[in-house]
Amino acid sequence: MIVFLGEYLGYILVAGALAFWWENRKKYPRLLWQALLAAILSRGIITEAIRFLWHRSRPFVEQNFIPLIPHADSASFPSGHAAFFFAIGTVLYVYNKKAGMVFLLGSALMGIARVAAGVHWPSDVAWGAVIGVVCGFIVSKFAILYSRRQHAS
Repeated sequence: MIVFLGEYLGYILVAGALAFWWENRKKYPRLLWQALLAAILSRGIITEAIRFLWHRSRPFVEQNFIPLIPHADSASFPSGHAAFFFAIGTVLYVYNKKAGMVFLLGSALMGIARVAAGVHWPSDVAWGAVIGVVCGFIVSKFAILYSRRQHAS
């Protein structure tokens, strides 16, 4: 179960989010690009910048064991998975509370599983989640402000 949640649940979450967007694309036309932008900002920019400035070894490296999920000996802080999935989940939550809560719950389960698998420390996942949520809200709020400006002019 740990391997499934930590390694494969993300694919199911992304497929579910894409299916949700596809079914609601007329109602939520900007959802997809906002989720992508929040994911790129949180995972591709902020997480990587922190990892560039500060290297934290993964639990399986520090404690010398084989993790349940195969992983490279790369920096663990903050969790890129948590940042990515919590960013998408937050944007989804802004549009649809129920779908967003399901996605965020799945993201939390994935983070817990990655800690249990030995590839992250709990604080890696917690801070990755914080980064993801903040990026998701920032992107959503800027999109709302931009949309209001477009409609005002």
